Amino acid sequence: MYAVQRVGAVLVALFLLVFALLGFASGQEFLSTPGEPVLGMSSNGLLSTLSVVVALVLLAAAAHGPRTASSVMLVLGPLFLLSAGVHAIVIGTRLNWLAFSFSNVIFSVIVGLLLLLLGAYGRIGGHLPPDSPYAHPSADADYADELPGTAEEAAAEDAMREAEVAVVQHTASAAQYARVHAMAQLHTRAERRRVWMELEAADERRARQDGGSTDPAVPLPHPRGGRRLPWHRIGTGRL
Repeated sequence: MYAVQRVGAVLVALFLLVFALLGFASGQEFLSTPGEPVLGMSSNGLLSTLSVVVALVLLAAAAHGPRTASSVMLVLGPLFLLSAGVHAIVIGTRLNWLAFSFSNVIFSVIVGLLLLLLGAYGRIGGHLPPDSPYAHPSADADYADELPGTAEEAAAEDAMREAEVAVVQHTASAAQYARVHAMAQLHTRAERRRVWMELEAADERRARQDGGSTDPAVPLPHPRGGRRLPWHRIGTGRL
């Protein structure tokens, strides 16, 4: 899949470069509307220059990566089709600045459809295979971005998991309960980790100022507390 997109972008770019170089070699004028014949089409200096620019963009995209090449082709494809439609109207007029002939229009349509096909290959569809690199690109990227990147972040995640387990088991300290409650208001892993580290740093600063512990191990009341033991009942005569 990646090879098809990369090779396709390179082949289209090479053809455009050959077309442009032959156009320059023909001694064409830059803004000649009749143009000079090149490879069965018509061209002038402006069209040759644009062909070189598009070819370089495709080559740079292919060198950067297949995903970039795919995205660039999905943009250039409609532009070629739009150019074909516009120049089919202005052929034979003063507005035909790129010296288009009917063969140029056909070529633009073919190249536009080819770029769209190559750019969408394996990427756009309702039933992408599970092993397709485009099946779930955003989810994978977001997950990778949220992974801890430093030892401090990894330690914070370990502490976060311990605190969450302690809250579930009703053995959490006041500090752990406060931090887990603050994290519950957020949605992403990176945000929860950031809040945990900020609260942890604030508790450490407060402890240094007060000379006390940063995480007093005082278990919180059971959320279903309030049960009265037998000797608390009225009328037993016991305290």
